[in-house]
Amino acid sequence: MAETLTERSSAPKRMKMFERYLSLWVGLCMVAGVLAGKALPGAVEYLRGLEFGAGSQINAPIAALIWLMIIPMMMKVDFASIRDVGKRPRGLLVTLFVNWVVKPFSMALIAWIFFRLVFSAWISPGDADQYIAGCIILAAAPCTAMVFVWSYLTEGDAAYTLVQVSINDLIMLFLFAPIVRFLVSGASTLQVPFQVLLYAVGVFIVIPLAAGSALRAAFLHRHGRDWFENTLLPRFAPVSMMALLATLVLIFAFQADNITSKPFHVLLIAVPILLQVYFNSSLTYGLMRLFRVRHAVAAPGALIGASNFFELAVATAIALFGPGSGAALATVVGVLIEVPVMLSVCSVCNRTRHWFPAMEEAG
Repeated sequence: MAETLTERSSAPKRMKMFERYLSLWVGLCMVAGVLAGKALPGAVEYLRGLEFGAGSQINAPIAALIWLMIIPMMMKVDFASIRDVGKRPRGLLVTLFVNWVVKPFSMALIAWIFFRLVFSAWISPGDADQYIAGCIILAAAPCTAMVFVWSYLTEGDAAYTLVQVSINDLIMLFLFAPIVRFLVSGASTLQVPFQVLLYAVGVFIVIPLAAGSALRAAFLHRHGRDWFENTLLPRFAPVSMMALLATLVLIFAFQADNITSKPFHVLLIAVPILLQVYFNSSLTYGLMRLFRVRHAVAAPGALIGASNFFELAVATAIALFGPGSGAALATVVGVLIEVPVMLSVCSVCNRTRHWFPAMEEAG
């Protein structure tokens, strides 16, 4: 297996400026998008009406920007690394259990309790349905890209993290759509058009995953791994960053009326999402300790169990319920709180490193 990141360095681990201040950029994009939505309603409505294929309900500008974001991320994924998983399976099994057996279902329950019961005095039944759906969509999409940042900050095993991400991406191809449909239909009165959900999976998972894998294979064959990882991939970082920011501006422009008319709802939506993040990260971390998985695997696993593939979640919510829907707003709230919350989880993982066995064969 490739070199791990468990070797300590004298300098503290730090994110790059963009990741470190992601919440600030999201906030600025929120302001810019809301202002654009209010000042240029005609232009925003035109962009909102552009679909990726007649009847698909998938917004074309959002789809194009999502591809620019996700394809470079998918180029990092090495599916050949999956063959090594049998050597140390415990950490992966815990991560998969939490991601696919616990996380979507616990989020559905938590969201239902808060939006149907705890917050019922402030939220209408229709809004509750939308927010429950958005939270479920968010939880059903495990994190892909930012996990590598969290792994770095906790001195995680980079190769093992890559295996976890690769297998989650493959599972997402098959389980994301049925889980979302089952839970949204069960926890709300909303009907999820399965055809639209399959369109979303095809556009936002299958196409970028296939394109990223093909490009990775072609570049590695032609130029070698060193050039690919140290020269090419860093060049894509600004493209992905600008695509993410442009996507956020569009999303907040589409959500301008919702945000300005329901600012209190934004705070309410954050509560179950925060609770779900800390519940799943604690559960994963605790199970890793119970099964004596080493810290370099346990910490990234806990962070994968806590964070979300918010680009996919936002795009899917827009495709299913529309750019101005409450479901889309709920996924956007997930974007807004992602970084500060995950940094707090990283901090806990780093302070509790001594809880875990140090032997290399563990995991």
